[in-house]
Amino acid sequence: MSQKPLSIRLVHAMMLLAAALVSTSFTVGKAIAAGMDPAVLTLVRFIIAALLFLPFIRSQYGLQLPNRKTLLGYSLISFALTGFFWLMFLSLRSTTALNTGVIFTLVPGISGIYSAVLLRERLGKYRIMAMVPATIGAVWVLFHGSMDRLLAFDLNPGDLIFFCGCLLMAFYTPLVKLFHRDEPMAVMTFWILVTGSGWLLLFSGYRLTNVPWSTISLDIWAGIVYLAVFCTIITFFLSQMATLYLGPTRVMAYSYLYPPFILILDWIFGHRLPPLQTLPGILLIAVAMFIVQQGSDKTEKQSGIH
Repeated sequence: MSQKPLSIRLVHAMMLLAAALVSTSFTVGKAIAAGMDPAVLTLVRFIIAALLFLPFIRSQYGLQLPNRKTLLGYSLISFALTGFFWLMFLSLRSTTALNTGVIFTLVPGISGIYSAVLLRERLGKYRIMAMVPATIGAVWVLFHGSMDRLLAFDLNPGDLIFFCGCLLMAFYTPLVKLFHRDEPMAVMTFWILVTGSGWLLLFSGYRLTNVPWSTISLDIWAGIVYLAVFCTIITFFLSQMATLYLGPTRVMAYSYLYPPFILILDWIFGHRLPPLQTLPGILLIAVAMFIVQQGSDKTEKQSGIH
């Protein structure tokens, strides 16, 4: 059954909500990263998300196992995601939520390159233009606007670990567009969660017996459930749906909003804010978002999309 097309304005609103939710994952992830092994934490997150999603999928669509080719596509998508989340939790043990949010702004550019190879999608001048302030802004924040730190390449190990995770995450939206075959996005999301849990069980299941489950605090469990519901199920669904309308690179461009959202969250929760000299870099990253969307608006008007 074909789904009724959504308006482009609604799709952009969906991505704005998704960006706000994902921004909270860096702050929440930082708070719980030390409370559990990163691989096990990611596994528990995916299993909880899949179990919570199961009743809805069963009642609305049934639980028919996808064919081998479709399941392989879902598995490739989930491999990129689980690798990213594992590296994210590992990196947050030695870096800040803001640093990870800033590094993540490099993903749209990398994703655009992947899309050009996998989907033959043209980057376009606006996306290329956006990469410049985004990259400069990210470098500015990571090195606190200090040329000395830049020349010394003064990064902590967590920043480098998270960058490796971003190389995996950049595959996410291109692979969604490559493997989607008109099935409901909720179904695709569910099977990505299931295959992701399978990957994590394969590579880290042996660690489950070594986890001191009785000593894990309620705060850690609350954080995992929050990530599973709001930053996994909801954001997966929103971003996958939006990818079909906006394309992979434009969807990933919403990650340019993560640093300012993270700053707002840190301010709300009374966390220590970064030095003032980092703010120009954050503003440059935000500019990149508007450059991409300006280009998107012009493309939509020329093609008659409203």
